[in-house]
Amino acid sequence: MEEKLTLCEEKMEKSVENLYNEYSAIRAGRANPHVLDKISVDYYGTASSIQQVANVSVPEARMIQIQPWEASLIKEIEKAILCSDLGLTPTNDGKSIRLVFPELTEERRKELAKDVKKKGENAKVAVRNIRRDANDSFKKSNKSGEVSEDELKQLEDRIQKLTDKYVAEIDKAVDEKTKEIMTV
Repeated sequence: MEEKLTLCEEKMEKSVENLYNEYSAIRAGRANPHVLDKISVDYYGTASSIQQVANVSVPEARMIQIQPWEASLIKEIEKAILCSDLGLTPTNDGKSIRLVFPELTEERRKELAKDVKKKGENAKVAVRNIRRDANDSFKKSNKSGEVSEDELKQLEDRIQKLTDKYVAEIDKAVDEKTKEIMTV
C-alpha cells in the first residue's frame, strides 16, 4: 500500500507542477520568455519550439527579442506568433523579431485573475480525483482482505492529508499569481 500512496503523491505533485507551468505562460505585464513555450514553428518538417530555433532574450522589462539562427525562419516564427493566443503583434526588422507587451488594462488584469483561479480549480479537481481513485483502490483491497478496516482508515487519513497539503499549495500558487497580475 505504501507504493500506492507514493504513486498518488507523485501524481498530485505533477498536477501542481503542471499548474506552475500553465502560470508561467500567463503574461502579467512583464515580458516573460515562457509565454512562447507553447508556440511551435515548422523547422524542416518538424514542429519545434521557438527556443529550439532561436535565441530568445528580454532586453527590456516589456519586450522579448527573438533572433532566429536561420534568417529563413523569421516569417515562420512571425506567423506562429500571430496565430497564437498571445494577442501580440511581432515587429520584424529582417534579423530579429520584437514582441512589445502593452501595459495591462484593469479589465484584462481581472480576466487574467479569473483564468488563474480557473486553472487553480482544475488542478484541485485533478488532485481530488487522484484521492478518489486511491480511496477506491484501498476499499477494493479491504474487500479482498488485503487490508483491515483499521488499515483502511489509516490509508484514507493519509491520502486526505496529502490532498490537503497539495490543495493548500495550489491555493498559495493561485494567490501569488493573482497578486502578481493585479499589482504589476
